[in-house]
Amino acid sequence: MEAEAAKYIGAGLAMFALLGVGIGLGNLFSNLFQAAARNPAALNSYKTFVFIGFALTEATGLFALVIAFLILFS
Repeated sequence: MEAEAAKYIGAGLAMFALLGVGIGLGNLFSNLFQAAARNPAALNSYKTFVFIGFALTEATGLFALVIAFLILFS
């Protein structure tokens, strides 16, 4: 196998982390909507934790993207 092909395969495998990020964000916001439907008065206290979870989950996706770029361009 050529080195160029191995780079593309490695970068593609690094992007599998985005599958987990998508599932995690879907679960996060679907649970927020369910909680808001059950108790709308407590929505402001939920939002803080949801945005922290969103930032941490999205950071995981960005780390995977950086790793893929490092594999491709180094």
